[in-house]
Amino acid sequence: MKTYIKEDDMLFNLKELVSIKSISGPSEGDYPFGKGPFDALQYCLTLCREFGFKTKQCDNYMGYAEIGQGDEIMGILIHLDVVPAGNGWSYNPFDVTITEDKVYGRGVSDDKGPAIAVIYAMRDILKSKKPLNKRIRLIFGCTEESGEWLDMEYYKRTEELPDFGFTPDADFPLIYAEKGILILQMRMKKEESDIKYVEAGEVPNMVASRCEVTVVDQDGNEISLIKNGKSAHGSMPWLGNNAIGLAMKEIRGKFADFYNENFGQTWDGSLLDCKVKDEQSGEITINPGMIRSDDKWVRLILDIRYPVTYTKEDIVNRISVKVSPYGVETDILGGENPIYMNKNSEFIQNLLTAYRDVTGDHTEPMTMGGGTYAKAMDHIVAFGPVFPGRECTEHQADEYIFIEDLYKAREIYRIAIERGCSS
Repeated sequence: MKTYIKEDDMLFNLKELVSIKSISGPSEGDYPFGKGPFDALQYCLTLCREFGFKTKQCDNYMGYAEIGQGDEIMGILIHLDVVPAGNGWSYNPFDVTITEDKVYGRGVSDDKGPAIAVIYAMRDILKSKKPLNKRIRLIFGCTEESGEWLDMEYYKRTEELPDFGFTPDADFPLIYAEKGILILQMRMKKEESDIKYVEAGEVPNMVASRCEVTVVDQDGNEISLIKNGKSAHGSMPWLGNNAIGLAMKEIRGKFADFYNENFGQTWDGSLLDCKVKDEQSGEITINPGMIRSDDKWVRLILDIRYPVTYTKEDIVNRISVKVSPYGVETDILGGENPIYMNKNSEFIQNLLTAYRDVTGDHTEPMTMGGGTYAKAMDHIVAFGPVFPGRECTEHQADEYIFIEDLYKAREIYRIAIERGCSS
């Protein structure tokens, strides 16, 4: 088996990129998603120019870097924004820690590590001088984690669309179907909830790791508590321990009763009469990712990943019928439709061959609940970087990637690009 050694500056560049706190948020002057994502974009475009790529910055919304020539474009969609660090880190999340075999930091797996690996794979191709009959365009997004994807909408309005491509933002060997995503808000009038104050979660697509709540009991006394859980990606809530559920289990009142009777510590929709699944993509997952109180409402925000043969209307109708007797109103805040591609297509088989050439592993392509930029444009699939059998640490404390895996992914991406774009 090939030994992957730290023979260049790839890990140094990853360390610099991770040090940029690129959490997507509200616009700041000239920066549509905040200064952090803009700075990360500038870093990657500068690095690509130094390596000899053609680059373009698109009005601070996003940018791209390109090598090769020809009429067709292989698009590689990357996001440079990250989710908040959350609690429970053993290392500084925004200062990469390199151990003997791992790299720790927010974004090393999702999605800054893969971004650097692809940049270096494209640099390797340029250095080899291998002729390319297509353009390879690395498209840098800045707001994937927010769920709105205004960066990709901007790109589609103003730039050439890829003919095919991938996003390195999931698992190997390849993801050919992604569940639909639904961001659903549930709100109860605060005056009816028995809750004076509650706050938990930072984004819907993370399991809440901390919940603070104050309730008023029947005698008018205020009772406060803080519960700590464990963060995880919202599409895999079983890997975490939701602090909202832990807190609600210990209090009484109308909202707590509603939560405990419809969610508890479950994630499969069973208490909501919404436990649905299909053969193509499996079961629904429901993650209560955030809760907030204001002067008027207690608002609970769900991240729902639903099977590919269902529609968001199917899911909303089922849930609304179940929760309306509690005086709870539902609002759709966002989401993405499911995707389902032919895993036997020539393009997908070329990617699989590159993976198999490097690893010798013939695991079949998969479906998943996570949502990636594969949903943003046609003919895009999710391809790596997490290898079979590896722990998924994205959106968790102490996010890491094996150094060997990062270099192996770089080689897979190089071969995949060459197979798809060489004369």
